[in-house]
Amino acid sequence: MPRLAGSSKLLRAINESAALAHLLERGPLTRADLRELTGLSKPTISEALRRLTDAGLARVVGHVSAGPGPNAEVYAASPDAAYAVAVSVRDSGETGTPSVAAAVGDVSGQVRARTEVAVDFLRTDPVAAVTEIVERLRADAGAPASRLAHVQLAVPASYDPQTDSIHHVGVTGGWNRPGLVRELRDRLGTSVGVDNDVNLAAVAERRRGAARDADSFALLWLGDEGLGLAIDLGGTLLRGARGGAGEIGYMPLFAPDGEDRKVDLQDLVGGPAVLALAAEHGIRARTPAAAVAAAAAGAEDAAPFLAALAGRVSVGLAAVIAVLDPPLVVLAGQVGRAGGPALRDAVTAAMARAEPLETTIAVTAIDDDAVLLGALDAGLTTVHEALITSVHESTT
Repeated sequence: MPRLAGSSKLLRAINESAALAHLLERGPLTRADLRELTGLSKPTISEALRRLTDAGLARVVGHVSAGPGPNAEVYAASPDAAYAVAVSVRDSGETGTPSVAAAVGDVSGQVRARTEVAVDFLRTDPVAAVTEIVERLRADAGAPASRLAHVQLAVPASYDPQTDSIHHVGVTGGWNRPGLVRELRDRLGTSVGVDNDVNLAAVAERRRGAARDADSFALLWLGDEGLGLAIDLGGTLLRGARGGAGEIGYMPLFAPDGEDRKVDLQDLVGGPAVLALAAEHGIRARTPAAAVAAAAAGAEDAAPFLAALAGRVSVGLAAVIAVLDPPLVVLAGQVGRAGGPALRDAVTAAMARAEPLETTIAVTAIDDDAVLLGALDAGLTTVHEALITSVHESTT
């Protein structure tokens, strides 16, 4: 008898988890929808929904006509069941001071509150700064501390999960000190995930942008300051043994005047290099993105500048394509987005000359903050998985 009881509890947990998973992934559904998706009987689905509703994980959000008889109830995951906070750490950009952007989202994916503040990490401890921003934003969103289920941190750096540490940090301050991530978890009292900012931009591109229908793709981040590469293989990001995959700015090159002066790809297409190249072509602007935007809009001497920039971009992309052969490359970041179709066409032409493998070049389709949105998407995925797991733990 105990074995049968245990089996019954396990089946109940599996059924409830399946129903909740569909509500989280697909949004509002009727009992009939859930029966079709899960293959479970009407009584079983009804019982699963009753238990999920009693637990505060699901709720009735409306009714639809189902022919003769009463209207069918429409169920959805309770948006207030849990919350995720995305935190994106930025380099200095135009302001000269790093900043932190953050957003809090509920289970349904709705953004409840959002902010961006300048932070001098030479004077402010990163753990204290992030904790203060998260707590203030959570309060603004009306999210109870007990329901903050996950914080997803996006950093211009590589994160090594084996040592739980951050390396190659692109902002000043103490971000690379040992134990920082653990301290942040302790201060916030919740789980904290860390990932490279370009990887998280690729998460957003996969879910919301130009790579929605791609089997695999590479995202080349051309920022006002740094470079980055994200590699999505069938929906899974390639992060490398120590989280350093995609640090393409460090890819070494050699200047044509001799092997004694080594340069990196950052020296060719990093922000300062783009500004200098634009100035050589008579295009002057405050930021690399502004220079490329002016060229894309048809500024005088724009075509030679874009061709020269695309030629430099092709140097890095040729190596990526030769090794990975992705079906799609997405140009993103401030410079990539500013260049739009004009830069895309120039890079396509340059790649045709530099690389025999044919790869489609596209421009990001995300007009908003891709890194922050990707961090929120990743955070909510973690929250969804935790809620589904909690059903097992509370039922079995």
